Amino acid sequence: MKKRVLSFGASTSSRSINKQLAWYASQQLQDVEIDYVELKDFELPLFSVDLEAEIGHPEAAIRFKEHIRNADGIMISFAEHNGNYTAVFKNLFDWISRVEKSTWLGKPMFLMATSPGGRGGQGVLEIARKRFPFMDGIIVTEFSLPFFNKNFDPQEGILNQELLERFDEAKNIFLSSLQKTDLLQDND
Repeated sequence: MKKRVLSFGASTSSRSINKQLAWYASQQLQDVEIDYVELKDFELPLFSVDLEAEIGHPEAAIRFKEHIRNADGIMISFAEHNGNYTAVFKNLFDWISRVEKSTWLGKPMFLMATSPGGRGGQGVLEIARKRFPFMDGIIVTEFSLPFFNKNFDPQEGILNQELLERFDEAKNIFLSSLQKTDLLQDND
């Protein structure tokens, strides 16, 4: 049975370079089923505990949590706004963390980011790297693509050979982690 990977760019912008990177990366995974989602399809009210007490968990948060539950691994490419998550991702993250305690359900994660500048979204990757393990996320690898407009072409993908090799190494680590989940389940 093929492994299933949830993939998305953590932005709602129609021109998001991180959505482009997430799509490209998901197309590079061989022999897996890709569940590519758009965050715009999970519109949520701004999280507050008062609103949660009033309405409970919105249907969109529950649906997104089901995508996590049905995945064997998760691939995210983070847009970086002022060195942090986008507002839409942070709000989604807040809601899904309330649906149940284990936000990422112990799934292997491949975290990515890109930006037009030389840091390639490393600030937001650092935030996710520090936070997600406390939320049951198992970060197995990550990749940062600096200078997106210089190093990426929508038809050709990653243009810089050294960066392509780093991406391929990260991708292979992620794919290997998906196979290890079978071994862990077989030993239960």
